[in-house]
Amino acid sequence: MAEVHKVLYMKNILAYNYSMAMGRRKRPERQKDLWIAAGELPISGGHPFYRRLSELLDKHEFDAFVEALCEKFYATKMGRPSLTPGIYFRSLLIGYFEGIDSERGLAWRTADSLSLRRFLAIELDEQAPDHSTISRTRRLIDVETHRAVFSWALRLLAREGLLAGGTIGVDATTLEANAAMRSIVRRDTGEGYEEFLTRLAVESGIETPTREQLAKIDKQRKNKASNKDWTHPHDPDARVAKMKDGRTHLAHKAEHAVDLETGAVVAVTLQAADQGDTTTIEETLIEAAEQLEAAVEEAGEAVEELREVVADKGYHANGVLTDLAGLELRSYVSEPQRGRRKWGGRTRQRDAVYGNRRRIQGERGKRLMRLRAERVERSFAHCYETGGMRRVHLRGRENVLKRLLIHVGAFNLSLAMRSKLGVGTPRGLADVNKRARAAVAGLGTASWAALGRLCEASAGVFWRLRSMTRNSAGAPAAPPLLLAA
Repeated sequence: MAEVHKVLYMKNILAYNYSMAMGRRKRPERQKDLWIAAGELPISGGHPFYRRLSELLDKHEFDAFVEALCEKFYATKMGRPSLTPGIYFRSLLIGYFEGIDSERGLAWRTADSLSLRRFLAIELDEQAPDHSTISRTRRLIDVETHRAVFSWALRLLAREGLLAGGTIGVDATTLEANAAMRSIVRRDTGEGYEEFLTRLAVESGIETPTREQLAKIDKQRKNKASNKDWTHPHDPDARVAKMKDGRTHLAHKAEHAVDLETGAVVAVTLQAADQGDTTTIEETLIEAAEQLEAAVEEAGEAVEELREVVADKGYHANGVLTDLAGLELRSYVSEPQRGRRKWGGRTRQRDAVYGNRRRIQGERGKRLMRLRAERVERSFAHCYETGGMRRVHLRGRENVLKRLLIHVGAFNLSLAMRSKLGVGTPRGLADVNKRARAAVAGLGTASWAALGRLCEASAGVFWRLRSMTRNSAGAPAAPPLLLAA
């Protein structure tokens, strides 16, 4: 009977905590006051995730760093009111954590949320940044400054012990450009796609071609959307490419170099989508080597310089493997089925290919291949799927790269947050709370009884320890070793 009372008692406590009485909406019967004291305004305590993230940024003096970095872009004496660098870069960080892909969406979200206004240090009587102001600030600050902010986040990981270096995995993915295929024009004549097909039909003897006839002519052509012949008038950096889902679209190519031990993105580059992996890997490896050298200077021996490169079969080429061997970098690149090779005296290429083949067939090579598939693809999923950057809303390589550097830098900051808070995004924290509430609500009668016994035992231990810390006169005494520990 006592067990039943304990169970009912615990259920009543939780019911009191999670239930409430229904209120009625009060309709305004009089005109509200024109002025209200600032102390009477409802102030938000802030989202717990963004509160901890702001503490992390303040601890490492993020705002002072970006202000010193961007000082050269602003007038020294007079000028129009501007968006401070700290608010600008923090707004772009919000884009990753909230999965917002456009600057208009960032402006709307920051103006709507009291928690985000607190994270950006925008008071209630101040206006949140408009999308045009964010865009103006982005155009004002160059790519190298955005890359320096990315490097700052990477050095933060090095100081926190979350960057190992040494072995990196490389892979690339396509980002859908802010340009439509129907708007492409010929590079030589400037004709649109339909105009070009109409001219071909007229030249073939069809004076007034129908849409069905144009589609038939288009179907019979080869290399109909070659990047050598076609471009987009408003985004010439976008290239015709096949997306992950099989669609043909104008796109950019983002390439990641990922630390395989911790999952941190060491380097990110944005390149033309029609370039092969064997062409783009050089720029990415140079960027990764420079970033790791800066991290070694920051954290010392805790971070290793670039020693090993792991990649899929798209990067396998004689020239790539020979260059890696010449730089004394061990390669673990998957080899496609090419049959028996004939070298004809090319001993350097042969030794590089055979050495790579021997390494990928070993146990370490197989383990690194599995790690590459896990860690690199995970960075793509977080940055471009849940992070909302699979489709870009900016035009031009520099504009997209600026946003991409801060977006991937926010992914690196999420690793630091995961080590401190257990989750890397605000949605992850909400999911943890939801699972905890579901677990409490799913407790059965036996579990409630066990919880009641645990509470009773904990209360007994507390009172016994409290009595041990008081002397005969009732005054506090020296704590025992258990309490001191």
